[in-house]
Amino acid sequence: MNYHKVNGHPNLIRDTSTKAILNTNNTEYQNYVTLKKSKEAESKKMEDIELNMNELRNDIDEIKQLLLKLSEK
Repeated sequence: MNYHKVNGHPNLIRDTSTKAILNTNNTEYQNYVTLKKSKEAESKKMEDIELNMNELRNDIDEIKQLLLKLSEK
């Protein structure tokens, strides 16, 4: 494979056969992967919180209904 440096970008090279641009800075890549994993974990955490909130709302609604039935007797 042949590579050529990308003008104005010291950490980027172009693969001449596929025309893909590759980042040669491993630290920058690792930082990107770490940040992506962190954002995915945060997104999953928010989804879990929303799910728990919905379950709590449903439980509260159920308790309300039971209390209303008890108060009618």
